[in-house]
Amino acid sequence: MPWVYTIDSDIFVRPNSPPSPDTLSCEDRVYDDGHGGTYEEERPVELHLEEVAKTELTAWDQSRWATVEQAKQSVLFETPIPHFLVRAFLAEGVDEFLAHITTIEAALGLRADYQKNFRIAPDRHKGMRATNRMRGRVAGLLGDRRFADQYEQLFNVRSAFLHGRAMTAISTKERVMARSLARQVVEALILATLAGPISSREDFLDGLLDRGAPLI
Repeated sequence: MPWVYTIDSDIFVRPNSPPSPDTLSCEDRVYDDGHGGTYEEERPVELHLEEVAKTELTAWDQSRWATVEQAKQSVLFETPIPHFLVRAFLAEGVDEFLAHITTIEAALGLRADYQKNFRIAPDRHKGMRATNRMRGRVAGLLGDRRFADQYEQLFNVRSAFLHGRAMTAISTKERVMARSLARQVVEALILATLAGPISSREDFLDGLLDRGAPLI
């Protein structure tokens, strides 16, 4: 199956044309002609879905899906995290990149990061910039400063794009980094909901910041 073709149910959306066969990645194949000779041809690269199923899809059974559905009921998912993650999956290029960054911010950001009057006293992280608060939560959730550094790098790229500074196109490396970081953050939040009921999203995120602040 060379492509996944998505159909939009909105009658006002123009359907995409199926991709051209010329867009397939090809490789050389050598065959025995059955008479002691060989011949060579170029064929599309194949991905055997049964091999993917053995290694990847077996983890996504009904119990796994039930965990995801249960996590969506937690206060940690009261922000539109699934919306932006799905939007990123369906988008390409800069739209995919921006949606992944927004997924991270929906997962770990608070209104109080930017508006001091929403902060609950006492503010244990008084004077910390909003970006550093996000860095700390990323590090606290994923347990490594390098993820905080990745977030800041991606945030700077996003800011440069949105605020009109001179910049080059968003690279494939940056798009892949955003995709990976967003998915790791969402996965970690899902696992956090398994530890027990979480009464307050704000308290949980403050705890992540306490844990991650020494790492940044």
